[in-house]
Amino acid sequence: MQKQYEAVFIMTPVLSEEQMKETVKKFRNFLTERGAEIVYEESWGLRKLAYPIQKKSTGFYQLFEFTVEPEVIRPFEVEFKRDERVMRFLTVALDKHAVAYNEKKRAKKAAAINAVEEPKEKVIEEPAEMPAVEEKELN
Repeated sequence: MQKQYEAVFIMTPVLSEEQMKETVKKFRNFLTERGAEIVYEESWGLRKLAYPIQKKSTGFYQLFEFTVEPEVIRPFEVEFKRDERVMRFLTVALDKHAVAYNEKKRAKKAAAINAVEEPKEKVIEEPAEMPAVEEKELN
């Protein structure tokens, strides 16, 4: 029976944009090749760490939320340990309350994004013609 999980990992900040995307793709492919369904994925970008890790004060954060069979998690975490580009990782099994909370949070975020984008889509009406103004001679 598949369970829902959330994995957050921090990649070293010395990676280029291309190397970071390649690392994320590696772990995404690892999951999908083993029958996982990626429910949600988010890149948090370069962030300051709470404490130095490997003498580094920043790191690239990545979040995966996925459903998979429980026996896939151990090899998934072993891949994190083997990859020198990953400084830290955390994988958590989500219960029904956490799943509901995440869905609610994503819906709220999507609504906020849509609310910001709506004014951009509206057509700006041309202002009505300005009424003619009488010109007065200055003497």
